[in-house]
Amino acid sequence: MAKKVFISYHSDTEGTRHKNLLVAWSKNDNGHFDIKFDDTSVGVSIKSEDANYIKSVIKRKITESNIFLILIGKNTHLSDWCNWEIEKAVELKKRIVAVKIQSTYTTPAGLYGIGTKWAYSFTYDSIKKAIES
Repeated sequence: MAKKVFISYHSDTEGTRHKNLLVAWSKNDNGHFDIKFDDTSVGVSIKSEDANYIKSVIKRKITESNIFLILIGKNTHLSDWCNWEIEKAVELKKRIVAVKIQSTYTTPAGLYGIGTKWAYSFTYDSIKKAIES
């Protein structure tokens, strides 16, 4: 059975590029990845600038997911949206998987002490292993 994964990322060039790569992996995997990624980007599937509405849609999508995957880019730890999404995932008792785009990037504080599962590199195999373990 496919796992439904919510992807949290800082919506800058780096974060968006890596999120798009994950989505492409899930669409072009010939059935061996067995994971469905939801693209909940504000500019893609949530057509609104109303923060309360956006939060309600994101909360629903996190609720419907099996796994919360956060991509950690250079500025993710500074993103109010990513920090809010982490809080919601914890509140909703979601399994949390994190991967740093580069190992030197700062971990968002909300990921400490909550049992975060880590993918140790931004590679297909590492992310797959973290999600499936």
